[in-house]
Amino acid sequence: MSALNARLRYLFNSYYNQTATEQERDELFQIIHASADDTELTGLIHEAWNNLEINEPLFDPAKSMDMLNSIIENNKQEDNIYKIKPPDNNKLWIKLGAAAAFLLFVGFGAYVLVNTEKERDPKKNITKVEPVHDVLPGGNRALLTLANGKTIYLDDAKNGVLAKEGSTRINKTRDGQLVYEDGQNGTDNSVPVMNTITTPRGGQYQLVLNDGSKVWLNSASTLSFPAVFTGNTREVEITGEAYFEVAKNPAKPFRVKAHRTVVEVLGTHFNMMAYNDEAVMKTTLLEGAVKISNNNYSSILKPGQQASLNQSGQIRIIDDADAEDSVAWKDGLFQFTDASIQSIMRQAARWYDVEVSYEGQIPVREFTGRISRNVKASELLGMLKYAGVNFRIEDKHITIME
Repeated sequence: MSALNARLRYLFNSYYNQTATEQERDELFQIIHASADDTELTGLIHEAWNNLEINEPLFDPAKSMDMLNSIIENNKQEDNIYKIKPPDNNKLWIKLGAAAAFLLFVGFGAYVLVNTEKERDPKKNITKVEPVHDVLPGGNRALLTLANGKTIYLDDAKNGVLAKEGSTRINKTRDGQLVYEDGQNGTDNSVPVMNTITTPRGGQYQLVLNDGSKVWLNSASTLSFPAVFTGNTREVEITGEAYFEVAKNPAKPFRVKAHRTVVEVLGTHFNMMAYNDEAVMKTTLLEGAVKISNNNYSSILKPGQQASLNQSGQIRIIDDADAEDSVAWKDGLFQFTDASIQSIMRQAARWYDVEVSYEGQIPVREFTGRISRNVKASELLGMLKYAGVNFRIEDKHITIME
């Protein structure tokens, strides 16, 4: 194997597995661009693509070559975000597991969403979208409210100690975390000193509680918590969505309250989604064990299970929940498996801080795929455009059209 071919295989594998550095991605794109007039180089690119180190083949050889040729062609064009060649037929030709469908689009730096659609017009052309405006992605933004009512905008606050609550210092770190440190856990029954952190639409934040538990807060979410845990339990309350890595302390169970439901743990990793505009509240367990209960029901979750609570208070346990989908937001991704356009757009609305409306008939399709949350709104919607969904962006409003 030549040194260049070995390098290409490394670059493709790093890119595919999302471990490539920015310099490595640039290097890969430059090689693809340079292949325009180099037959030998083009052959090496094809060979490296064919030998991606994956657990099982994702595509049959013919379709794999079609896809790579499309990637190469798109990378030779300027302004190519939406110039994606559709499949030659109307069948899904990329499968991962039972329902997943991904197209690796190298020039864009993301996984393209492909729909497992109920209906599609094979004659419908996919045209380049020229949004009137665009919307930038969200970022680390949050408002901290102390027990005395004082508020601190964390996105504007300088790094270092922001305030004190008793013996606890509230510190903003360089990497954008809020850390409650050096306070002593209480054992008496005194009233806890409560703080609240709220992320706006288009915001997210991470904090470390006084006991060492870590919390990631998604957009449009609120976490109420004590500056120092007192008594025999550790209790917090959320609206919206949060991911927890709870510090183990068998003597002090950790409890999360949301929508008249309590999740109790000793030490574990789990995600809790409790938005008011979602039909169900979902608790997904990644590690350890949790007990979920409300007035009507209680159950113990095992890793990989998800509890889905509807508005009537009924809980359904899903044994083979897709944990990656549930926590992708924490890792900077939109990720969907068989999701409706409405579900996708609710997430987009919270992250981009936009309003969403629909013109005509709402597309009856399901989508599977993933893309970075760091892209502009038009780029996320461009992936849906490839799957036959039209859109319009005007100021802070997105319209989904027939």
